[in-house]
Amino acid sequence: MKKFFLLALSLVLLVSCASVKKYNSQITSLHAVEDLHDDVDKLYKQLQKHHPKLYQYTPKADLDFKFDSLKKSINQPLDSKTFYKKLAPVVTNVRQGHVAVSSVSKRFTKKERKALSKKKFEFYDLAFEYLEDKLWVKNSYGKDSTLVGNEVLSLNGESASKLAETYKTRFASDGYNKTLHNRFVGKAFTAYYVRDKGFLDSLQVTFKSKDSVFTKMFKRIPKKEKKDSLAIDTAAVKKVKPKKLTSEEKKEKRLASRKKRKDNKKYGYISKIKDYTRSLDFIGEDSTVAYMKIRAFSNGNYKKFYKESFAKIDSAKTTNFILDLRDNGGGRIAEIENLYSYLTDKDYQFILESEVNSRIPFMKYLMSNTTPVSLKVVSGLLSPIIITGNLIKTKKKNGKLYYKFKESKIQEPSPLNYKGKMYVLINGNSFSASSLISTHLKATKRATFVGEETGGAYNGTVAGVYKVYQLPTTKLKVRMGLMQVEAPQKQEPDGYGIKPDVEISPTVKDRRAGVDTELEWILNDIKKQE
Repeated sequence: MKKFFLLALSLVLLVSCASVKKYNSQITSLHAVEDLHDDVDKLYKQLQKHHPKLYQYTPKADLDFKFDSLKKSINQPLDSKTFYKKLAPVVTNVRQGHVAVSSVSKRFTKKERKALSKKKFEFYDLAFEYLEDKLWVKNSYGKDSTLVGNEVLSLNGESASKLAETYKTRFASDGYNKTLHNRFVGKAFTAYYVRDKGFLDSLQVTFKSKDSVFTKMFKRIPKKEKKDSLAIDTAAVKKVKPKKLTSEEKKEKRLASRKKRKDNKKYGYISKIKDYTRSLDFIGEDSTVAYMKIRAFSNGNYKKFYKESFAKIDSAKTTNFILDLRDNGGGRIAEIENLYSYLTDKDYQFILESEVNSRIPFMKYLMSNTTPVSLKVVSGLLSPIIITGNLIKTKKKNGKLYYKFKESKIQEPSPLNYKGKMYVLINGNSFSASSLISTHLKATKRATFVGEETGGAYNGTVAGVYKVYQLPTTKLKVRMGLMQVEAPQKQEPDGYGIKPDVEISPTVKDRRAGVDTELEWILNDIKKQE
């Protein structure tokens, strides 16, 4: 029996290694022109079949022309990465930010992945921002904090600004606004650089600090130093027995550990940046100004957080509330609906019924050609339940299909709803769910908006659930939303975000001085009102 299992394991490893080798060979080899054209056609057909608002911002004739022109421009064999660089800018013409093309990258065997998991690439510790057409180090999550505030001139000899401008052509905002591009290219610069250059063991980056220019080599290093690598004579070190805890101390330790786990879940702990997704602070000694920062509507026990937060705001008799949605890329509809219930004192319909192209959108999502076989098997077994649920919630009206989320029902405000003055901070990276809740607050004149136009559209977005389709030849993956998610309120012209009442964009000078100009404006306005 033991020999059988060893033989089976060996066969699995051999198949896995062969699969990795085959995949890597496929994405690096040159693909025939006809096959590349076929990938273009298949992608466009997928978009036409599944995307309910494909021609909302670009007329069909124009989009047809873009895809036809792409095919005509491909007149010689290309590898997958080169094809991605041609395809991604064309797909942005859909002008829907949730439609995204991912490049391909080298796969690794299980043995290689295990070895890599013990290392980290120093460059990934940096967070960037694109201001005044230049790339800057916004934050460092590693040991070298001296890089923060420095301009990035080049990476392996290539201009950082030129790379950023190139990457801006490979993703779209919702509609026609431009604020998302500068904000998002900074936020996602590392991801786009990796897509562009592939796996790297080292990277030479040139920085500018005021008038001085210097170069730093980033490497892939061990995550933790081995104990035996330290020059310490362990034999000469006297071993100290750990202090024996009393039963009461053990209980306190368990309770503290349990509280930390609950807090991490409630506030949505982000391990990389060692900070939380959502937080609440009071500015000033009298607690009259509450400041809530929400980085995303994605992880953690949001219901508990909002309930506790607005109970504190109510108890403190807060008269000014600041909601910071800058750099919030979106997330759960259920969370933003829950948050909105604390910001209104009237009954409301949070979203309309969502336009879809299929009566069974969740099965389309679950049965994508990128879905793992195990999940497809489970989905197949549960398909009678999933399909029945979809059919019950999907109705046809005026020749179109609509899916009914529970958030499209009339809702009541929370008993703890905040009634005081409110400000909302937004920028180009305020996208998707951030824009949806902002639409409500703007349309009802509930808040004063400060910052930049949101990257997400006022009139809604195509998201909800997604289909991720892999092109057969080049293996590129394309994500597309399957549901039009929108608030009842609309604005004209279509295709623009929520615009601020007070427009303020950060500058390099602000960043270097450590000044949050947008927040400072709000605090000064509150002082004037007082």
